[in-house]
Amino acid sequence: MNAFQFSAGKLPLLLSIPHAGTALTPEVEAGLSEEAKCLPDTDWHIPQLYEFAREMDASVLIGNYSRFVIDLNRPPDNQALYTTATTGLYPETLFDGTPTFKPGMTPTAAQRAGYLQNIWQPYHDQIRQELARIRQQFGYALLFDAHSIASHVPRLFDGQLPDLNLGTNDGASCSPAITDQLSAVCDAQSRFSWIMNGRFKGGYITRAYGKPAENLHAVQLELAQCNYMDEQQPFAWRADKAPQLQEMLRQLVETLLKQGKKLSPI
Repeated sequence: MNAFQFSAGKLPLLLSIPHAGTALTPEVEAGLSEEAKCLPDTDWHIPQLYEFAREMDASVLIGNYSRFVIDLNRPPDNQALYTTATTGLYPETLFDGTPTFKPGMTPTAAQRAGYLQNIWQPYHDQIRQELARIRQQFGYALLFDAHSIASHVPRLFDGQLPDLNLGTNDGASCSPAITDQLSAVCDAQSRFSWIMNGRFKGGYITRAYGKPAENLHAVQLELAQCNYMDEQQPFAWRADKAPQLQEMLRQLVETLLKQGKKLSPI
């Protein structure tokens, strides 16, 4: 299987969706613990939730493999992104702390090196290539990294997660004007709770490719899944909830595009 799906658009925006994949390598599939077999930490339905962005003609990149094979939003050297509990490049535990693999059934170091070369690297090569193409065409490029997570994960955070968790690496991954305008959009509504640079400040993708001094602006959005899906198996899409969230997401994406254009150097 290819490492990713990609469609090039005509806007100065790349939508990255690294954690919606469910494909497994044979050794990962054979080794998963009973708790991990249903792939509970997947960013379920995110491509469907952001289908409007494809219709707007944004470029869209979607990882095909499960994060249990390799996490596309972690650095290749597996250095921790947070000082609090987290998961690594090759997740050994689920978000709740349960082992990902049965004892003695984790992939070998050689197999994981292959995942890095054949799955992780192509995804990131595509990000770099598309951002370079967009910047060459428009003078700047915007990256929106789309994620979701269960609204309650006691091991990772206390209480219920805000509905919208925006991350800009504490302001380092994009222009302050983008941070301000996205915050203003969130502040102007009351349906969804939100926070900027709270528990989720942006993972490796946001931190690696957000370089505002080079006219590359990156934002991560971590969504609480209770707003568009059932958080228990079979993790069903909620048609009664999702449209309201999609409208909010559209406003955020349109604001990012509008503000990015104002920052254009050409």
